[in-house]
Amino acid sequence: MRNGLPLGSTVELKIDDLAFGGRGIARLDGLVVFVDGAIPGQRVRAVVQKRKRQYAEAAATEVLERSPFEVEPVCPHFGSCGGCKLQNMTYEKQVEYKVQQIRDLLKRIGGLESPPVEEPLLSPEPFFYRNKMEFSFSDRGSSLPSEPSPSLFLGLHRRGSFDEVVDLQTCYLQAPETQAVLQIVREFARTSGLPAYSNRTHEGFWRFLVLRRGVRTGQWMVNLVTTEPRVELLSALVPQLLQALPGLHSVVNNINTGKGGVAFGEREELVWGKTTIEERLGPFVFEISANSFFQTNTLQAERLYQRVLEFADLTGREKVFDLYCGTGSISLFVSRQAREVIGIELVEDAVADAWRNAERNGAGNCRFVAGDVSVLLRDPQGFIREHGKPDVLILDPPRDGVHPRALIRLPSLGAKRIVYVSCNPATQARDLAHLASSYRVERVCPVDMFPHTAHIESVALLVTR
Repeated sequence: MRNGLPLGSTVELKIDDLAFGGRGIARLDGLVVFVDGAIPGQRVRAVVQKRKRQYAEAAATEVLERSPFEVEPVCPHFGSCGGCKLQNMTYEKQVEYKVQQIRDLLKRIGGLESPPVEEPLLSPEPFFYRNKMEFSFSDRGSSLPSEPSPSLFLGLHRRGSFDEVVDLQTCYLQAPETQAVLQIVREFARTSGLPAYSNRTHEGFWRFLVLRRGVRTGQWMVNLVTTEPRVELLSALVPQLLQALPGLHSVVNNINTGKGGVAFGEREELVWGKTTIEERLGPFVFEISANSFFQTNTLQAERLYQRVLEFADLTGREKVFDLYCGTGSISLFVSRQAREVIGIELVEDAVADAWRNAERNGAGNCRFVAGDVSVLLRDPQGFIREHGKPDVLILDPPRDGVHPRALIRLPSLGAKRIVYVSCNPATQARDLAHLASSYRVERVCPVDMFPHTAHIESVALLVTR
């Protein structure tokens, strides 16, 4: 069968597992097949798209037998839109499979025979949970069958496409008000006479619509990312936006002239209102600017940070190093139970936000250092002489994990406990394996920040051996 599985061939497959990343897993005569668009329990017809010696990749084209965990997706764009992969599976089953993936990664990559994985923290809200959404403009895309075919699209990227956008009429990831804003901005852009940016030609004006919402405060920010400033043009949008968003506090125009597909600006123009909005996490208030990093699920972030605080086991006498601290949200959250918190962050704008947030919340025991963790820790003892020895390390690195040069020096800091927050359990497992000679993994808590997607966060507690 392996030799008789040519590209483009159609096969029937029984899906028996879910892979890290959200694809279904089937087996055909001993060959593992990763199937996009399929969930465990289904029998599907699929087209082979890639073939390797050890595995093949396919895309489901038809469901021949439904899964016992299958539900009807609530979004009419499900299947074509890349925003949600698992909306057709019961939420509890989604989390069950994602937790099993964490266990498997900790065994296979982390080298843990019996990973101490605890019960997961499910998101309090499985829908409308995001406080930030980035929608793309494009000159290529698709609409619902009932909609006319336009020349400008606004929404999320089609599954597997870098330049085609699904023209969203609704979205269940952010608050329902998002739907009205999408319609208003889309029609405004179509009648402006200015084209959408093309990822193929790198020409065009409209690039991204970024919506930020303070879930606890009700404040909204509308950020229009374009290739050139047009404050006067965008000001004409404000009256309609005010009608759709009574909590509107900020309209900004970020200018991005680069070719990269990122919703950040090289500079920013204020169109209306303020340059920031506010959000609360527990007792703390944060100012959020257009390009600030902030956890995108506010309600679940509070539960995540409470688990970090529990794992840190602070008594008020400890010095804490918060590596990759961003805008200081975790630093502030643990500050009232610590003697001192030192946050380290590469992005200087984020460090400036962290200082402002600490001042705003009266966290006088927090200090922040701008710099690359891997560079600052080249001389661990020198860093200790300057900032003191930490009792607890908190790690919250990007998806790539802790830089290898920093990872090998972490034990030299002498912290008794490490709390490792990860948005990528695979790289977390790799890093835990590297630290195994100095630290043992005592607890691991999965935290589902992104329902209906393949992503899950993980918090691990490490203690010295």
